[in-house]
Amino acid sequence: MAESHLDSNVLLALQDVMEDEYPLLLDTFLADSEERLRSLQAASQHADAQAMRLAAHSFKGSCSNMGARLLAGLCKQLEDLARQERLDQAPAVIEQIEREFAIVRILCKVERQRYQLR
Repeated sequence: MAESHLDSNVLLALQDVMEDEYPLLLDTFLADSEERLRSLQAASQHADAQAMRLAAHSFKGSCSNMGARLLAGLCKQLEDLARQERLDQAPAVIEQIEREFAIVRILCKVERQRYQLR
């Protein structure tokens, strides 16, 4: 089940590349993601399609790089809605993003602990 939220092959590749910096990468991804989530929420509140599109695009990229495929897909969906200026549908997608990120956050924290125990 966790695999559908966070691709272990991507994480292993990142671990190989980052070595001792891997836990920092996980921490940075989480902090960055929380900031991007706040940007999406603010853009939604202000009905700012351009800001939402840019924030969703940026979030999508970092999620893809970390192997958070479902989260990246939701960000793409939101990016597309913002591009089409269909902001009435954005709150529901942002809510899905928030729920999925809550799962990814937990999995990243578990991954970080697992890495430190090896």
